[in-house]
Amino acid sequence: MTTALITGSTAGIGAAFARRLSADGHNLVLVARDTKRLQEQATELHDRHGIEAEVLTADLATDEGIEAVAARLADRKNPVDLLINNAGFGNKGRFLDVSMADELTMLKVHCEAVLRLTAAATEAMRERGRGGVVNVASVAAFVPRGTYGASKAWVVQFTQGAAKDLAGSGVRLMALCPGFVRTEFHQRAGMGTDNIPGWMWLDADKLVAAALSDLARGKSLSVPDARYKALMGIVKVTPRGLLGGITSRTGRKYGPQ
Repeated sequence: MTTALITGSTAGIGAAFARRLSADGHNLVLVARDTKRLQEQATELHDRHGIEAEVLTADLATDEGIEAVAARLADRKNPVDLLINNAGFGNKGRFLDVSMADELTMLKVHCEAVLRLTAAATEAMRERGRGGVVNVASVAAFVPRGTYGASKAWVVQFTQGAAKDLAGSGVRLMALCPGFVRTEFHQRAGMGTDNIPGWMWLDADKLVAAALSDLARGKSLSVPDARYKALMGIVKVTPRGLLGGITSRTGRKYGPQ
């Protein structure tokens, strides 16, 4: 049985990955900040699917948290075959409305943690000649829209670059770029969602199924769902200056209220 490590596993996309991978027979290492929720999740998945679910409490906004997860990924005696870098959050407010401390915490979680954990995982995977990493980004990576989008753009560029560097090693890397998904993300950030059109919402379980299919096919970038593929196609041909104005207005309409 192979083992998958999932950060931010207790809710949203991370929980959907945990459900799917455990159902497929993978053992899990579940990573989040809330020990009680982790233990409840581990017990449920073990009882339902008969897999082993290890709990690792860690805050990826801290060096100690990142180091703890990196050490687990580097463990050659208990190897991790698949890393899902899913932990993340949003800040409510425009640039300069959000404190610098919160902005830097976002970069710590979205960029530094992803870099360090991907490095720890892929070094061990390359030695074995197999493994995979999914770094969860966002379609916000492709539009000029604040620190969140910028951090996710970094995730996409980093992941695709690392995927090329590791080509032929047996290690696959993929950036996953979902749109709006019904999770705890917006609630935690204090963002209203009533004004987001129903057609823009994605189902987390279907998103995970599409992502794992794309990873198996060797893709380095996954934009699940035809609706968002079409939107990203439009984004590619829209002049950057015009796109900035559109995304700013859209952000005010569909973003934090």
